[in-house]
Amino acid sequence: GVPLMQLLTLPPELFWLTLTTLMTALFWVPYILNWMVEQGAVKAVSDPDDYDHSRPRAAWAVRMFQAHQNAVENLVIFAPLVLTLHALGISSDATVTACAVYFWARAAHFLVFTFAVPLLRVLTFATAFGAQMVLGLVLLGVV
Repeated sequence: GVPLMQLLTLPPELFWLTLTTLMTALFWVPYILNWMVEQGAVKAVSDPDDYDHSRPRAAWAVRMFQAHQNAVENLVIFAPLVLTLHALGISSDATVTACAVYFWARAAHFLVFTFAVPLLRVLTFATAFGAQMVLGLVLLGVV
């Protein structure tokens, strides 16, 4: 009903920002579940002094943790650009495309980082960075 309709009526840049934020918010789930498997559920939730989920035994979980951190660090750049565009009433094919590209590049980056695909990791990161630059250049009136 109504929540889906609200999502569909969002301006496209805010739609992609919302999806990107929700996706980033969920990135912790697999590596924390891994932590619970490695440490046991009780230990994983009991002692905060022993709680260091950034050092799991599984190499994929270490990379996933790092990919999540990287996603958060870049969301801090992406979100203000999108919100500034919205506040100024700026929307174009370039901004909508850049936001969609950012979302898909960050989703791909998370996966290829987790599964240790070196070249694709760099390419997906660079693609998302390029999308951020497009948004910034639109704000500066260059694009």
